[in-house]
Amino acid sequence: MENKIQKNTQIETGAKFFTLSEFRRELGIPLILAKKLIVWGEVEAVKAMDGTLRIAAPEVAIAKKFVGTPINKARLFVKALGPGLITGASDDDPSGIGTYSSVGAAFGLSIIWMAAWLLPMMTAIQEVCARIGVVTNKGLAGVLKTHYNRKIVIGAVILLIVANIVNIGADLGAMAAAIGMFTNLDYYIIIALLAIGITLIEIFVQYHLYVRALKFLTISVFAYVITGFLINPDWGLIFKNAIIPQFIFDQKYLFAIIAVFGTTITPYLFFWQASEEVEENKLLKNYHKSKKGIYSRIAHMRTDVYTGMFLANIVFFFIVLTTAQVLFANGITNVNSAQDAALALAPLAGKHAALLFTLGIIGTGLLAIPILAGSGAYALTEVLEWKEGLEMKFLQAKGFYFIIALSIICGALINFIGINPIKALYYAAFLNGVIAVPLMYLIMKIGNDPKVMGDECHPAWVKFFGWTAVVAMTIAIVLMIVLQIM
Repeated sequence: MENKIQKNTQIETGAKFFTLSEFRRELGIPLILAKKLIVWGEVEAVKAMDGTLRIAAPEVAIAKKFVGTPINKARLFVKALGPGLITGASDDDPSGIGTYSSVGAAFGLSIIWMAAWLLPMMTAIQEVCARIGVVTNKGLAGVLKTHYNRKIVIGAVILLIVANIVNIGADLGAMAAAIGMFTNLDYYIIIALLAIGITLIEIFVQYHLYVRALKFLTISVFAYVITGFLINPDWGLIFKNAIIPQFIFDQKYLFAIIAVFGTTITPYLFFWQASEEVEENKLLKNYHKSKKGIYSRIAHMRTDVYTGMFLANIVFFFIVLTTAQVLFANGITNVNSAQDAALALAPLAGKHAALLFTLGIIGTGLLAIPILAGSGAYALTEVLEWKEGLEMKFLQAKGFYFIIALSIICGALINFIGINPIKALYYAAFLNGVIAVPLMYLIMKIGNDPKVMGDECHPAWVKFFGWTAVVAMTIAIVLMIVLQIM
């Protein structure tokens, strides 16, 4: 269907027309969904002489009928969201679930404050990454290559790929351990089957097709939210611990802070977010590099990113809450196996807790591993100037897909050296936290460089919280090194 937004139609004198803002208020829907209804061809919009979009009254009536109930509005809103939601959801991958479970069991509520305090920081960093992709129409590696020293680019890409391979390995190991609770298959055979299956899906299924399924895989992690309410915690105590930070100058506690940071504000999401905004630009046929077009895309991106980051942190908060109340409070302070981690869901699922945990690990793993492998492939192919993109077929971008396959294979092989799969998630998160610092520094520099961003440099709040994230993590790492030496 030809996109109706592209029509230039003379608005009839005396006819009732609505601006886009009036249209969304009439329907009671977010602006992003109002725009998507036009892009999808469900509503016909015409351009006024000043270039703004107008929707005729009969079209508004049709849209009201199409949108319908609040449940349908929510469904359409999720459908309207794009890379930001996927990025946020993949933040609660097996590494996230394993790390949050480990720190909740080990430290109880004393670390839950990070959920609230990291939210503006992670949102700021992801907005910077998304804004770079929208404005430059390039991934982070492509921007670095154009504007910065080649050694900086290569260093950033190497850091990313090392972190990604370790993370892929940890995620595959956790998925295999979870599946192993219900099958007699050998642990290593499960890993091999998972690695092959995920690789084939990412190579042969185009992004815009499987992204629809990926969005709905995010539902599995909300079991922790339900459990958090079922156990009837002392909400006064919960919110006190969530608002007032606690600091324990102990090596294990600082390790936990860095690991939580690394699985929440994680390197692969930086590159993925920027690259997927470029993919989104390709899908939006009406996107133009005009000032008005960029402004519209940034507004769309913000709703998307903010929703994804908020959902990611809600899940983070409730995983720590449930493990603190179910595991830590009952003396289980070490999460050494999938069975240990699954106990946190027992108040909701009872004897089926292990099954629910397994579904969550598998769902988020299938979401995260393609993103981990894809983000590294985007970065390296941009540096090498190879054809890249998840919308391309295998024969069009063989190098790009080869990097994806190699990353997943190398990650799978890490599990053959005998590392505890649940512990591996925690250590992978710590590695991500260390690697995130120099990458965040580069991202904040790029996003505030007028040569790169033109008029779209950091807003003041992004600048404040972005640099706060860099400084806070640097201090945590330095303190840990000092304690290690002492």
